[in-house]
Amino acid sequence: MSKKRHPGGDAGEPAVRALAARYPNGFELAGHTHDWSQLLYASQGVMVVETAEGSWVVPPHRAVWIPAGVEHAVTMRGSVSMRTVYFAEDVGIGLTSTTVVNVSPLLREIVVHCAALGRLDVRDPHEARLAGLLVDLLAAVEAVPLSLPMPRDPRAVRVAEAVRRDPASGATVAMLARRAAAGARTVERLFLAETGMTFGTWRKQARLHHALVLLAQGVAVANVASEVGYSSPSAFIATFKTTLGTTPGRVFE
Repeated sequence: MSKKRHPGGDAGEPAVRALAARYPNGFELAGHTHDWSQLLYASQGVMVVETAEGSWVVPPHRAVWIPAGVEHAVTMRGSVSMRTVYFAEDVGIGLTSTTVVNVSPLLREIVVHCAALGRLDVRDPHEARLAGLLVDLLAAVEAVPLSLPMPRDPRAVRVAEAVRRDPASGATVAMLARRAAAGARTVERLFLAETGMTFGTWRKQARLHHALVLLAQGVAVANVASEVGYSSPSAFIATFKTTLGTTPGRVFE
């Protein structure tokens, strides 16, 4: 990623800044950093956020928290209606790493309202209270398991890239490891040590990421199930609902 750095806040600037934007399918925001922490929320479409640590898929009505200074790129899948809220680094929210979170109806409306205002100045009592409520709501958000951390060892990276290129493949870990010039046990050990997931869990997460991208592009659920390696739509729907708490057909509602 490129290392473009966006200007951050100086003393006397508002505690919260916000903006609204729309992007077409496939639009990419190249790698960059912010001096303020950032909440990215999409009321429509799917965002794919990538950092050096991995990738995060952000479905509609979820948001991703990106701490200050973390270099990231964003790719839009489907037409995306985005709201972005920036926070001063000392705002006190307990999110310390890139995280996808659920957005409650109240938090959603406040984010939209802040984007319409553009900035909240803590010197104004009304805007200070609004900023405080926003921070309180964010401190209580629920994380969504939509991260896909990438391994670092070159052998495990080759396996991970093979899965992402062809998520429907039924190749066993032994087959994938052999193609990466490694043993199956070595690959399993590397994935667990470097991503915090077993290889099987990691592959299921990679398939879910790809499924969300396909759904954002309007692909039918039955076809999505096939393209991400499930034997039947019902098996795919069950896994999807267990992870996201909703069905593929309702994830964009």
